[in-house]
Amino acid sequence: MVEQFRGYMVEKHEDSFSKGIKELNMDQLPQGEVMVRVAWSGVNFKDGLASTPTGRIIESYPMIPGVDLTGTVIQSDDPRFAKGDEVIVASAELGVSHFGGFSEYARVPADWIIPLPDGLTLREAMILGTAGFTAAMSIQRMEENGLTPDAGKVLVTGATGGVGSTAVAMLAQQGYRVAAGTGKALEHDYLNKLGATEILAREELLNPNKRPLLKTRWAGAVDPVGGDILSYLLSTVSFGGSIALSGLTGGASFSSTVYPFILRGINLLGIDSAHISNEYRRQVWKRLATDLKPETLLESIGSTEITLDELPHALKRILQGGVRGRILVNLQG
Repeated sequence: MVEQFRGYMVEKHEDSFSKGIKELNMDQLPQGEVMVRVAWSGVNFKDGLASTPTGRIIESYPMIPGVDLTGTVIQSDDPRFAKGDEVIVASAELGVSHFGGFSEYARVPADWIIPLPDGLTLREAMILGTAGFTAAMSIQRMEENGLTPDAGKVLVTGATGGVGSTAVAMLAQQGYRVAAGTGKALEHDYLNKLGATEILAREELLNPNKRPLLKTRWAGAVDPVGGDILSYLLSTVSFGGSIALSGLTGGASFSSTVYPFILRGINLLGIDSAHISNEYRRQVWKRLATDLKPETLLESIGSTEITLDELPHALKRILQGGVRGRILVNLQG
């Protein structure tokens, strides 16, 4: 087994913060039953936050960020996995409290591992990644709460980002009428190709007068943005509709009242993909490999492939909102 390998590490002490690519050895990896040769990892907004001293994402230092990865098992102490198995590790505690995917090798708990389902390659699984998983889980949770294609339009906010773009493509493929909200005026053609039938500027998704209830417009909403846009959604989602909230790129605070909940029966669904059961995680990944896999995944979602050396620039870009679709880190050398 290789003793030396490369990884992107962040470190924080009382009065200093550092980050960068380091030469590591196997003894530095945390405990876990399965060793994986990492093939691909995705760059997520959460990873961008992890690369800053004020991101409040990482629970302990030093840390290798990267909340998802795919790769091949090279050693296993758990009978459920054998050398050569292709696997996914995503949406657990990876890159937060346990060394993550921005490393050529990873040692992880067996209970976090998902066998690569039929219908996906390792690369396709990372084009979907945590963002695609979050989008799929958002759709599944809304459907569990009554959403159907004939209920009305579904709005996706932050529609050019990782969660947003995959959600638009998945919903359209399932027969939903999809409206896409974006602050990027030049991306309308991209969103139309994903399946959006209506595109709204970010300014249209605000409730400046803070009215608790506006005219209903949406049967449901996938919201990775939060902030003031969530305030707007709560005032415009239809009776019994659901909002699947998964992010805070628009801010952690929002303004609302109890009226949307008690007068319209709105469901505000928190999408926490890190602490769900592995059984539920497998169900969602199965759908990602079957009915929720966009038919033209590679072409529609779009992905940019980078090396580990290009990762620092990508982390800056994702925090600045300058990313469309997915950025994949190729760790295969």
